[in-house]
Amino acid sequence: MLVSCQGLELSEALLIVSKAISNKITNPILEGIKIVAEDDTLTLSATDTELSIEKKIKAQVKNEGETVVPGRFITEFVKKLTNSTIELEVNEKNQMEIRYEESHSVIQCYNPVEYPGFKKIDTKDYFGISKKDFKSCVSKTIFSVALDDSRPILKGVLFDIADGMVQTVALDGYRLALVKKKVTTDIKRSIVVPSRSLSELSKLIDDSDEIINVYVDQYTIMVDLGDTKVTSRLLEGDYINYKQIIPANFESFVTVNKGQFEEALERATLLSKTSNNNFVKFEIKENNICLTSNSELGNLRENLAVTLQGKDLIISFNPRYFLESLKAVSNEFVKICFNSASTPCVIVPTTNDEFLYLILPVRLIG
Repeated sequence: MLVSCQGLELSEALLIVSKAISNKITNPILEGIKIVAEDDTLTLSATDTELSIEKKIKAQVKNEGETVVPGRFITEFVKKLTNSTIELEVNEKNQMEIRYEESHSVIQCYNPVEYPGFKKIDTKDYFGISKKDFKSCVSKTIFSVALDDSRPILKGVLFDIADGMVQTVALDGYRLALVKKKVTTDIKRSIVVPSRSLSELSKLIDDSDEIINVYVDQYTIMVDLGDTKVTSRLLEGDYINYKQIIPANFESFVTVNKGQFEEALERATLLSKTSNNNFVKFEIKENNICLTSNSELGNLRENLAVTLQGKDLIISFNPRYFLESLKAVSNEFVKICFNSASTPCVIVPTTNDEFLYLILPVRLIG
C-alpha cells in the first residue's frame, strides 16, 4: 500500500473512528484502526464488536492495499501533523512508514486478516429523522439509562417506532425519560440501542434539520452520515412495558418556571449532598412550593411561586433525578403532576406531549 493525503483530513478521520476503540480491550487487534486504500479513497474503520465507525476520505492511491495500525498511537501522532501532506507506505513486513516534511516514522502493524469485518446491515427497513431531533432524542433520555449490569437491557435506550413517530425511552428503576419525535417513514419497530453507541453517535451529528436515515434489522442499527457510517449491535431481550408504569390520571398539577425551579433545587442539593439523607422535601400548598433540605451543615427553605390545581401535598425526592430532567429541556415552564406522597410524579411540557419524565419519590420512615 502506498498513499498520500492531507494531514488535517486524516487526523479528523482518525479522531472520529477512534471513538469506537474500547477502553476495555480483550483482543489486542481491537486496539487497531483498519486502513484500506482503494481507487481514490482511504477508508478507516474501528470497532469494539459492539460499536463500529467507518470514515472515508479522499487520497492519492498509488498502490492499493490494507493494514491495521495501532489506533491510539497513530491518532495522537497524526494529530500533530495537520499542516503536512502525509505519505503512508506498508512494506512486506507489514510495517507502515509515515513520511511527512523531511521526516519519517515506522510502526509495526497488525494482520488485517484477523480484524473483524465492518458489519453490513442487510435490511430495507429504515426511518428518516432530522439530525436535530435525533440528537434531542438521545440527550433528553440517555442520562436515565441503568448503569449496573443487573438488567442489561436497561443499559440502552428503547426506540419505539410506529405511526410516523419515534418514542425514545430510558429507565433505571428510579426514573423514566420519554421523548417523542416525528420520523419520515412509516415502519413499526422496537429496538434497544446501547447507551455508549448513542453517546458516540450523537457527537458526530450537528443540530441541523438535515434528514438522516437510520437502518435497522434484528440485531443491528446503522446510521448513514454520508462519508461516515456508524453501526451498533442492538441489545437483546424484552424491554419493560413502560406504558404500564406511567399513571393515567393525576390529582394535583403544578406549573412552575423551569429555570427558577432548577436554581432552587441546585441550592437545596448542595446541603443534601453533605448528608446521609440525600433528599429534598417538597411542600406544595396554596400556589407555593417550599423546598426544604437539612444536614449537619445547616438547613434550607426555598419558597417558589407556582400555579397549583388540585390537592396540597408533601413529598420527597432525590433532587438529582429532578435536576437531570430539568436540565434536559429548554421550556420556560413545565408542569409537574402528582397523586400522593408514595407514588411517582411526572414532568411534562405545558403545551404538548413531546417529553415526559417520571420520578419515584423517596419514602420517608416515621
